[in-house]
Amino acid sequence: MARTKEQASATIDPAAACAPEWTDILRQMILIRRFEEATEREFRKGKIGGYLHVYSGQEAVASGIITALQKGDALFTGYRDHAHAIALGSEPRRVMAELFGKATGISKGKGGSMHLFDVEHGFYGGYGIVGGHLTLAAGAAYAQRYRGTDHITVCYFGDGAMNIGSFHEAMNMAGLWGKSGMCPILFIIENNGYAMGTSVERHSALTDLSQRVRAYNIPTEKVDGQDIFAVRGVADRVVRQIRETGKPYCIEAITYRFSGHGAADILQPYRSKDEVEEHRHRDPIGILRNRLGEICGLTDDDVKEIEDWASKEVAAAVQFAEESPQPEAEELWRDIVAEHGPTRENE
Repeated sequence: MARTKEQASATIDPAAACAPEWTDILRQMILIRRFEEATEREFRKGKIGGYLHVYSGQEAVASGIITALQKGDALFTGYRDHAHAIALGSEPRRVMAELFGKATGISKGKGGSMHLFDVEHGFYGGYGIVGGHLTLAAGAAYAQRYRGTDHITVCYFGDGAMNIGSFHEAMNMAGLWGKSGMCPILFIIENNGYAMGTSVERHSALTDLSQRVRAYNIPTEKVDGQDIFAVRGVADRVVRQIRETGKPYCIEAITYRFSGHGAADILQPYRSKDEVEEHRHRDPIGILRNRLGEICGLTDDDVKEIEDWASKEVAAAVQFAEESPQPEAEELWRDIVAEHGPTRENE
């Protein structure tokens, strides 16, 4: 996918690109890819129930934004959520256990793939209702500024979610609250070209999706979502701006998913194999790996070491999930209603 003039690019200072952080980011992206590949295998074995949406091909959008955040920030996303949880610091074995429906999962085995939740790491879901989390994220951002913190909220959603009514409600309130610096939120449109099996050209009268957000007085920009340097470059600047001003901002990341919409989307009649193969030439992991090789001397042996480490981590996560216990029957009745409301003392 060629960049448009509107898509942000990044000129990387070779010295900065060779900082240890970038090898760590490569490590994170490879871990996410190996994790997602394993989930598809386990789904086909019948080990993972419910539904499954994997993130392969979009890793730079998660890692590029999340590595620019700080502790105390909050993140909301839709149901393609494994990568966000792992990038935020959730243990891969607990994420895998959740997918297996086990008691050791990060949602106690009751959420599954689409409803991951890990408050300790600032992850507030994983939502199965398309677009339903946008209003929650806007409210969370308002609460952060209302409480006098400098934390921000990040809200990921796909191009398909922009046809949902709650999208307009969330944008309108964020735009209103933002006028007085009371909505420090970063909206991320993960534009992977398809709403399930329907292309942007077929589901949106306006294909420049960021224009919809600008209608609510929220500034936007596009970024090449396959280039981690471009994503991180924009994120550093925008996150700092939101934190300082309390005003919302939106980034439309142009990306592509290599797998089907969900694990059951095997035939993918809505796109050709040639199209998928063309986009695989801009694999975000390959782009980062090649750049680090050219600039910093990263070798094939270095990458193999990372690959081996990621494979072992994922294998251990699968083993942990398989060996973990099922939730107790009593769990059906836990976490259904609050035992008491918040007070000033325990807020």
